[in-house]
Amino acid sequence: MTIDELAITLGWPGFWLGFALILAILEITSPTFFFLFLSAAAVGAMVAALCGLNMSLQLLIFGCGILLSLLLLRPRLLARLNSNPPLPSRSEVLKGKYGKVTQAIEPHLGSGRVQVEGEDWAASSKGAIPSGADIVVIGADGIILLVRES
Repeated sequence: MTIDELAITLGWPGFWLGFALILAILEITSPTFFFLFLSAAAVGAMVAALCGLNMSLQLLIFGCGILLSLLLLRPRLLARLNSNPPLPSRSEVLKGKYGKVTQAIEPHLGSGRVQVEGEDWAASSKGAIPSGADIVVIGADGIILLVRES
């Protein structure tokens, strides 16, 4: 069955509605926010067909709907969906917290441990810090806290 035969059977509004539904189903199977806007443009063309506009105007409305939605709406929608700030890591949350050195920090050996908020952490510093000294966390390198003497 050709598009013209389908249009005669269903009428152009029925054709556009069917096309919009197919595009909506494609969007569900591959959520890219591409087929969703094509589907919306098809609904616009269906409304034009219901108003009695000729096929040229229906296609023009469909084309303009695609261009406007893909160029103006899709980037905004994707930006809004991807704008969630990343969750801070467990060690980044400790930045600015105070603690105590439990094992002397030797920067040349890469050894040292601190206790911050009741938890034991590996620690690193630019200079040596003796055991028992008070420290402040200035950053983190993965699971190793970067500290300085306070």
